[in-house]
Amino acid sequence: MFAQFRPFALPFTEEPTLREALDLVVGTARLVRDSGLLHPVGPRNLARLPLQAARFGATPALAGAAAALRFPARIAVVDDRGAITFGELEERSAAQATALRDLLEPGASVGVLCRNHRGFVEAVLAGSRLGHDVVLLNTDFSGPQLGRVLAAERVGVLVHDAEFTDAVATSGYTGATITAWHEGPASGTTLDDLAETPAEPLVTERTGRIVLLTSGTTGPPKGAAHKIGAAALLSQGFGHLLRVPLRSGEPILVAPPLFHGLGFTYLTVALALGSPLVLRRRFDPADVLKTLDRRGVGVLVAVPLMLQRLLDAPQRRRRPAALRVVLSGGAALHPSLARRFLNAFGDVLYNAYGASETGWAAIATPADLRAAPGTVGRPTLGVRARLLGPDGHEVPPGEIGTLYLNAGLDFHGYTGGGGKDHVDGLVSTGDLGHLDAEGRLFIDGRADDMIVSGGENVFPGEVEDVLEAHPGVAEAAVRGVPDEEFGQRLAAWVVPAPGVSLTVEEIKGYVKAELARYKVPRDVRLVTELPRTTTGKVRHGALSDG
Repeated sequence: MFAQFRPFALPFTEEPTLREALDLVVGTARLVRDSGLLHPVGPRNLARLPLQAARFGATPALAGAAAALRFPARIAVVDDRGAITFGELEERSAAQATALRDLLEPGASVGVLCRNHRGFVEAVLAGSRLGHDVVLLNTDFSGPQLGRVLAAERVGVLVHDAEFTDAVATSGYTGATITAWHEGPASGTTLDDLAETPAEPLVTERTGRIVLLTSGTTGPPKGAAHKIGAAALLSQGFGHLLRVPLRSGEPILVAPPLFHGLGFTYLTVALALGSPLVLRRRFDPADVLKTLDRRGVGVLVAVPLMLQRLLDAPQRRRRPAALRVVLSGGAALHPSLARRFLNAFGDVLYNAYGASETGWAAIATPADLRAAPGTVGRPTLGVRARLLGPDGHEVPPGEIGTLYLNAGLDFHGYTGGGGKDHVDGLVSTGDLGHLDAEGRLFIDGRADDMIVSGGENVFPGEVEDVLEAHPGVAEAAVRGVPDEEFGQRLAAWVVPAPGVSLTVEEIKGYVKAELARYKVPRDVRLVTELPRTTTGKVRHGALSDG
């Protein structure tokens, strides 16, 4: 049984108490014992591990190389093509890196435009071996949008699936292209072709960075580049493992896109733990439920929208036997969904909070979600956090402030210029939040999403939570629209549950019974679906005023 490490309460104490220090020692000992982190390594391979660290630095390439030394015959990736071992993955990525080296000019990046499959993993491992930045690209980009990002990030080699050939052709990109996934014969050079190159030892002058793009829900996507140092390994890796009970060798199914922060985090977690990474190119609830059972998956990573679809899948009969952990992230987990999932699947649900700029910062355990379903939990070990009011001072529990974080990642601005506000080494998340009496963190919404209607401040998330608690509502979105009298007024877009007939007046009456009158949406639109990003976030700007 995995003991839960009692996290430091937020605000983060600079000097841990004796109790906190003892909790850390006990939690660390149990983590090492239960996770399998200290898997025996032969003397020859043990001596090679420091050499790999010196060659690659703290990159995905290092995690892949270390896993190949420790678990060469263990399955690394299971996808629609079958399985590949860590040893095979290392051999292929080393050969691919050798071939890519001659295609890249100094300062150029490697772009990866792939769905979830081994080709994505190989491209990241190969690119990060070279000391060049690796840019993770959104598979929903249109041709022109793709072209702008490729130019801004100085991509010199683009690895992409064959299905995106048309988007690449209309992007204006003129650099080298490598095909990853393809159905039938492929045109041009493929990753399989590169894997036939004799691998050569590579020495780099710099440690490459992974460039994650922001979601672009409030503007054009921006590249947030990170170097992983000791502080990040503490908070993003070790601190995460202290909160979420992962085990070496246990299959992890990552359902969100690997180019997203949530998906990419668990790609690296699987490499570091030597755990099989189970991937499906497209999310299908019935297929995921079947795969969880067939592959004996112990950990499922998903965004809230995926959890909703798993709950609604007619194929769901019971919780898959091996499933111990379901990690939700990437978008807000509404309280009603958290309750439903816990009741259906048991106490396996964890809710992670973070951002492209800061990395993962807080995790709610099943106990947290039972006690307070809307919480994102407490900061993990090594994370410094503050909730600051307009005057720059910390706000007390129960009051809303802007969240500032330092989660160990080395973020100094976007790759194309610009950055975030900093206070005492902490980065502004742009999110507004509050603490409860137990020190649990709640996110109330984006600072720029707050609606001022008739002089009253309203946070859309609060109204959305109430709407989605209605048994006849599948999902809802709320935002402000211009109003001549009040400046702004609340508008709601509501998707009825299958087979349910709702009226506008019924919805308004339900909200009025739960919240103050000024929080009741003046406009309610019944729609069949909400516009979302590939990671399930609602694109509020795409909601029609008509």
